[in-house]
Amino acid sequence: MKYNYVFMTDASCDLTQKQATEAGVKVLPMEFQIGDNVYQHYPDCRMLSLEEFYAAMREGAMPKTTQINYMSFKSIFETYLKAGKDVLYTGISTGLSGTYDTCMIAVRELREAYPKRKIVVIDSRCDSAGLGLLVYLAGKEYLKGATIAELEQFITETRDQIAHWFVVDDLDQLKRGGRISALTASFGKALQIKPLLSCDETGKLLNVAKIRGKSNVIPTLEKYAKRDAVDPKKNIAFVAHADNAAGAKELRKAIKGMFKEVQICDIGPVIGSHVGSGMLAVVFKGKRNTKS
Repeated sequence: MKYNYVFMTDASCDLTQKQATEAGVKVLPMEFQIGDNVYQHYPDCRMLSLEEFYAAMREGAMPKTTQINYMSFKSIFETYLKAGKDVLYTGISTGLSGTYDTCMIAVRELREAYPKRKIVVIDSRCDSAGLGLLVYLAGKEYLKGATIAELEQFITETRDQIAHWFVVDDLDQLKRGGRISALTASFGKALQIKPLLSCDETGKLLNVAKIRGKSNVIPTLEKYAKRDAVDPKKNIAFVAHADNAAGAKELRKAIKGMFKEVQICDIGPVIGSHVGSGMLAVVFKGKRNTKS
């Protein structure tokens, strides 16, 4: 590297190992628990495969997730600071997790211990594959030799241009997680209603609309991609899925002609624990328009 700093994110970004490598980004693992078993999620799913994770959920498991703790941030960051490297980290949005605040506790202590080193922490204001796309684009700048100040500027300028559209399929998981009532879940399943979610300016997920019928999911996501994408022929889009590879391939095919490139990524346990299997998403550079 031309510049002496490390670029980091966390496992909520839902990048594949290949995508993380292409971005030159170090992905901090995040913890999840199924029953009495505790796992760390990495992009290569080294501790539990996504197939095993979603199979457990289909069998009734209720995974729990936790944010990265203070000591983990301190230990990981300090490894690089001791080696004379600066650190830039952008991770799960403050609209979805308290991880940023925990990180800053460690950072304040480390800045006192290493006053000659730079530690830059940025609220991504993005979630799941939206964070993944932001990190992937930033990683290209990082690998081209952007300074830490230049990469910070790129991320802060780009984060609000990442448009997110998600469709949740598993209403039972939303019910188990307390996000909807049992009555709403039963009613929604009977009418084949699927929530359409987006991401507001703080990175908080919003229930924007309801899609009726599985056949309308991909056309709806395609519609919003057409409406909100900016210069799509010059930009990349991510299609993300939670145990729904067939749907992801179909959505990729539907929008492939719109964008310069469309890549597929997997929704991992950090987000998958809350939305369940079947979720389908498209994220791209454009207008963050949360209106239906």
